[in-house]
Amino acid sequence: MFGVGWVLRHMSFVGGIAKLPSVAALFSAPEKAVRGHQIGYRMKNNTYDAWTLGQFEQQIRDLAIFGTNTIQIIAPVSDDAAVSPLMPAPPLETVVGISRLAAKYGLDCALYYPEMRKDYSNPTQFEAEERDFEALVRAMPRVDALYVPGGDPGHTPPGVLFPLVKAEAEVVRRWHPGATVWVSAQGFDAGWFEEFYGLLAKEPEWLTGVFFGPQSRDGMEVQRRRIPARYPVIFYPDIAHTMHAQFPVPGWDPVFALTEGREPICPRPEAFAAIYRHFAGLNAGFVTYSEGVNDDVNKIVWTRLGWDPGETVEEMLREYARWFLHREGTQETLAVEAMLGLEKDWVGPVAANAEIGKTFGVLAELEKTDSGEGNWRWESLLYRGYYDAYVQRRFRREQAVEAAALSRLVSGGESGARAAGALRVLSESAASEDETRERERLFDLAGKLFRDGGLQLSVKLYGASNWERGANLDRVDTPLNDRVWMERAIAGAMKASNEAGRLKGLEEIARWNAPVDGALYDDLGDAAREPHLVRGAGWSEDPEMYAAAIDGIADKTLADGWRLSWLSYAEALYEQPLEMRYEGLAAGESYRLRITYAGEDYSVPLTLTAGNGVVIHEARKRGSNPETVEFDLPSAAIVGGELTLRWMRAAGGGGSGRGRQVAEVWLLPVKPR
Repeated sequence: MFGVGWVLRHMSFVGGIAKLPSVAALFSAPEKAVRGHQIGYRMKNNTYDAWTLGQFEQQIRDLAIFGTNTIQIIAPVSDDAAVSPLMPAPPLETVVGISRLAAKYGLDCALYYPEMRKDYSNPTQFEAEERDFEALVRAMPRVDALYVPGGDPGHTPPGVLFPLVKAEAEVVRRWHPGATVWVSAQGFDAGWFEEFYGLLAKEPEWLTGVFFGPQSRDGMEVQRRRIPARYPVIFYPDIAHTMHAQFPVPGWDPVFALTEGREPICPRPEAFAAIYRHFAGLNAGFVTYSEGVNDDVNKIVWTRLGWDPGETVEEMLREYARWFLHREGTQETLAVEAMLGLEKDWVGPVAANAEIGKTFGVLAELEKTDSGEGNWRWESLLYRGYYDAYVQRRFRREQAVEAAALSRLVSGGESGARAAGALRVLSESAASEDETRERERLFDLAGKLFRDGGLQLSVKLYGASNWERGANLDRVDTPLNDRVWMERAIAGAMKASNEAGRLKGLEEIARWNAPVDGALYDDLGDAAREPHLVRGAGWSEDPEMYAAAIDGIADKTLADGWRLSWLSYAEALYEQPLEMRYEGLAAGESYRLRITYAGEDYSVPLTLTAGNGVVIHEARKRGSNPETVEFDLPSAAIVGGELTLRWMRAAGGGGSGRGRQVAEVWLLPVKPR
């Protein structure tokens, strides 16, 4: 299979003649013993719940051609609805069918089996799980490996989990002799991690090894050091998500986060090549966590590196372009440029990013000789290119409108005229013909992607489980400026009882970032507007950002009346402090801190200290979302003209480690009275 794959990937057709590179002899063997990808036939998935076994067979062949040797299937019962309305066959029937396909092509079939019952210390629930598990593995033609996550999903303490998995190990080996058994510590808090390490120190014979996945408070380096050497570690990397994830896009513009969302079409070849190489020495292989085909390019990057870590990203993408996109010669080169370009589209502020136009131009050139009708891989790249270009064009227009409206609020004259002028500017903006054409093309491509690949880019139109699961067509019209907030704020300002109050209210709207002279402002979560944020070691050294500040965005829209500066936030994981640093502050100056706490609906008590431990506020939960609060800054907090702010949470937590979210910070000089 893998030899045939090499031939097919390197074959080209010129003038109707098949050609191969001239090689006298070739020997190639994979670096990693496990090179796998996960398939979830479930409601949450952005694609696979709409697929037939015929489509799965084609996908399995395609992955094998590039060197995949393991297909992991999520069990029919997981953290999801029992069925999806899009399913062409019942879940159990399809899971059994995929197992049969893996056997047909000589690939390993791995079963991902979350333990979802409430309490396995209850013998009745323990025995019921054991019966359900046996019924499943007995029905599957092939099971070569069992993967049981400790969490995400799951909630069982290690001391209860291990006896359960031991019992399941005996069952799976009864029906599939030689099956390997793997557990993870995902979601564990510090106490559970210590219990986990203690159980591993006893070196149970039934366990093959440990897999490392998202929501692990101890990184892979720590786990590899604490786990007995007899147990290999398998990597379970999240290659599907761009934020609120194991490997968020560093410094991602909040406008892209707002529109394209957590699970967009996301080719990140250079990033995932770097991530693979960063962790390669710590693991014996990988099974990628995926939620459909939005990460298709990333799957191929992982597969090829698992075979040959020295292969260049360009060569991988050339093979992708030849085999999947049917491009040759100059067209092949352009296709590679387009895939690399889509990754560059997300680097830097969206409004100023010239790469977006370049990438769109390359895709437009490829579109002229479009041989991809019915090819969901080509259509997905095209959709992303159109989406990036459309968002950039619309964001530039809406931000120009907002700037003009804000200028009207401080343009002189009576408050009524100022307010009316600003509201008129906000209401008169209209899309250009190019913007309208791009929007129409997005809807056209979304329809084709559902027809050709089952990709669900809309909840209403194509049955996606929710917008965050790849359905970013539903965000195509979401506001990209603060119009709704401004309209409400202007109405509030105009309710003042006198003209001075009304003018003051309008000017406060216009001067939000700089309410007083000398104010220092950070819009946390926007990498271009957080000059005082301490970013940490850097993404290349710390891909999971355990020791870094992470930019994120709340699960709201600007149509809800939030400001864009409230939607975006910075956070840090577990015990890593979220820090800001100011230098060169004037000696003897007094300051107040104004802070907007906003983000997702977490309820995590935060403590804020300054300088050498000066407490600004004790542990407190956010009173509302958003919440703006002010504090006098003690003079002892500033040392030698330098101020460091640190937000901390209670130590030892598990889960994702997220929730310490700060949206805006002002350092405001206080003038003597």
